[in-house]
Amino acid sequence: MIHRQIIKCVLFILLVSLLDVIAENSIYRIGGLFSDSMHQAAFRVLVNKVNNRYSNSPIEFIAEPYNTSYYNSLDARKGVCALMERGVIGVFGPSSPYTSKYIQAICDEKEIPQIEIHFDAKVDRNKCVINLHPHPEQIFQFFNYLIAYLGWDKVIILFEDNESLLRISPLLELNMELGIDLVFTQLDKDSAGSYRTVLNALKKSPYKNILLDCSIDVLEEVLTQAQQVGLMTDEYNFIITNLDISVIDLEPFQYGGVNITGARIFDPTSEDVKQLTKEILDTMRIPNEEKENRYLKLTTALLVDGIHLFYDVIHGMPDIQSDILLESLDCRDSDSWMYGYTIVNQIKGRDYDGIITGKIKFDGEGFRRDFKMDIVELTENGLTKVGEWNTTSKTMNILRQYTGNTEQSSEIGLFNRTFKVITCLTDPYVMIKQIPEQLVGNDRYEGFGVDVIDELSLLLGFNYTILEQKDGIIGNFNRSTNEWNGMVREIIDGNADLAITDLTITSERENAVDFTMPFMNLGISILYRKPKPVPPSLFMFTSPFSTGVWIMLGVAYLLVSISIFIMGRLSPSEWTSPFPCIEEPEYLINQFSIRNSLWFTIGGLLQQGSELAPTSISIRTVSGFWWFFVLIMVASYTANLAAFLTVETLVTPFKNIEELARQTEIQYGAKRQGATENFFRDSNLSSYRNIWNHLKEHPEYMTKDNEEGVKRVESENYAYFMESTTIEYIVQRHCSLAQVGGLLDDKGYGIAMKKESPYRNDLSTAVIKLQETGKLTQLKIKWWKEKRGGSTCSVSSETSEAEALGLKNVGGVFLVLFVGAFLGLVGSFTEMAAHVYAKCKVRKLSFKKELRKELGITFKFKTNMKQLSMESLSENNKDC
Repeated sequence: MIHRQIIKCVLFILLVSLLDVIAENSIYRIGGLFSDSMHQAAFRVLVNKVNNRYSNSPIEFIAEPYNTSYYNSLDARKGVCALMERGVIGVFGPSSPYTSKYIQAICDEKEIPQIEIHFDAKVDRNKCVINLHPHPEQIFQFFNYLIAYLGWDKVIILFEDNESLLRISPLLELNMELGIDLVFTQLDKDSAGSYRTVLNALKKSPYKNILLDCSIDVLEEVLTQAQQVGLMTDEYNFIITNLDISVIDLEPFQYGGVNITGARIFDPTSEDVKQLTKEILDTMRIPNEEKENRYLKLTTALLVDGIHLFYDVIHGMPDIQSDILLESLDCRDSDSWMYGYTIVNQIKGRDYDGIITGKIKFDGEGFRRDFKMDIVELTENGLTKVGEWNTTSKTMNILRQYTGNTEQSSEIGLFNRTFKVITCLTDPYVMIKQIPEQLVGNDRYEGFGVDVIDELSLLLGFNYTILEQKDGIIGNFNRSTNEWNGMVREIIDGNADLAITDLTITSERENAVDFTMPFMNLGISILYRKPKPVPPSLFMFTSPFSTGVWIMLGVAYLLVSISIFIMGRLSPSEWTSPFPCIEEPEYLINQFSIRNSLWFTIGGLLQQGSELAPTSISIRTVSGFWWFFVLIMVASYTANLAAFLTVETLVTPFKNIEELARQTEIQYGAKRQGATENFFRDSNLSSYRNIWNHLKEHPEYMTKDNEEGVKRVESENYAYFMESTTIEYIVQRHCSLAQVGGLLDDKGYGIAMKKESPYRNDLSTAVIKLQETGKLTQLKIKWWKEKRGGSTCSVSSETSEAEALGLKNVGGVFLVLFVGAFLGLVGSFTEMAAHVYAKCKVRKLSFKKELRKELGITFKFKTNMKQLSMESLSENNKDC
């Protein structure tokens, strides 16, 4: 063991000496302990960037990342010890609070600078660790000021776990100093694995101001479930303490009226940060479509600034650069590095302008202080910066008047107002009632959309008048004239207040009008004729086995038969006396001739057996294995045959949009000037672009409305693109049609209104309430499955029973039987003719005469006796 360590030290010294000669003491190794793949990629990218930043500098960093466990301290210890053996002059990470304390102790003992990037509420002073994350006390001092600034007197504090509770402990000052009523509630998951139980209890409380502290991994899920239980409305105010609030998708919560306020150290959507993020993601080989949804988190941004800071510190110490050597350290001894505290003190005593997170400054205890944070608020245009917080002056600079929870909608109100609701006649959303009486006004219409508006009017207390869009156009933007048409144009011009039908929420329409929360979610799919069952073939009974299996079964039969024939001739026990009563016969016979061997094997294969009984051990062994093989094959054949004979196999010409686009026999189209057409027009996917080019080249395949498209699908070889909910409605009534493939996109139907409408929040809240109470589901069942013949196809499918097998299913088996019988008949006639020919040749008789005689005896069906001639008897006696 000692010799091995000596050899190791000598090799390391030689390596260091060689590096000194080549690089003139300019190469420094820096290590990283990461459990996040993005941190590892960023570490490599940033080390290369700082090396290229000063191309003429004598300093060069070598990245030594190490993949370690997030929870396992022993694995982290293994990683840091491996890095120290390589001679690193600094360690970045780990980014886990579960292993950081253990690694801190090791780095302190070895005096290796450690740069941390995670939130640590227990940072120790005067150690080798440097935490670039803003100090927790400074962060929650900001939230104390923010709550006081907003004038909240009652606050529910939602925290995730014990670590979260430790972070928010400074908020207790609000109660002790300002008398603010605080209620602490933990985000516990219920038996279903969700937070809805806690959130529902919160909804029943009188408190409307909520401070939420949880990890970024669950933040979006918590907000989504809060929306589902009805907390994301204009009655509630949220403060989110997670500084990575900008990286999650907040678009679903922009239009519900809820006020969400948060803070961030940097803007991940800025062009410089997005460019750096792209460089990091490129090294991770992430698909381009996923890169748009990935943003730089705070820990990664701190890693970026930390590597630049560390490089500048080493670069700024020219007097000891030549003395800083790559020194291998062993975690098992007490040796330490002599320059560790020097570098740590240089970092703590330096003011540095981070390229992402702004000013980096440490106090006398080594904590990061004196930084700035952006105050952000969720608006209809996304997350918007509304102010700044300076930790030095403890001042809040509001860039615009902060309104908190808007009271606009409640001040204006919807009660007793009358709205003009414009719509298009589209089944089953809005339809003319099918009754003989002459109706006027709103009474003329019925459908899902009419019921939704009626339910909203009951909830909010407004009146409405339904207007019909005569041209049936929902609304499209003409890019040549820059004008809208249809229902959207009526809303813009003020001729109608609301619009409801199968009105798809798109970004293009969103720029012209406002929408409520979706009252129905859907996607584009394909309507086509139902798949037809494959007609049974004559030889369907061969389907359970593939051609290869049948061939191998025949080969196995022949090989086993030949093997039994050969073994029968080799085995002495198979040679038996033809006369059992004679002790010493003149000759022996063998029952396993080639014909008997084939018969014995085919008898086992068909599980019928034969009169042949092997006596030798070898043939009995082979027979046993052959029967076992036959048992498995016959059982497999029987099980598969039942499925092939009773289960119908359905065949459709295409299974998805890619197959539809590749073929040329089936034509396809969509509704002219509809959202489906616009979807293909604006899509960037190559397969969807091919569909759009085809539709553009063949306008005759486009339809005026969905009804025309359904008729063409039924009467022509034609596929039709339409919304999945409408397809559900169609296939309930047209039993020959079906949906093919999944959804091509994900979108929703909403109620449109004029831009900046004061009624949107109230309408969206009411739509969510209809969802929560199940009213929208009841209405969908009513109009999709009950009204207007909705049960036609479902009843027929439920009452279908298994049909008896017909001759078309088993006709091939009869054919095989008849062919076998015919071949047997031909074989027996051939056998008889050959016997007669041999006899005539020996006796020199007439073949024709003897054959006629034999046939005459054969067709005398009344007798089973055959008289032998004298010549035959004399020959038989002579043989005896």
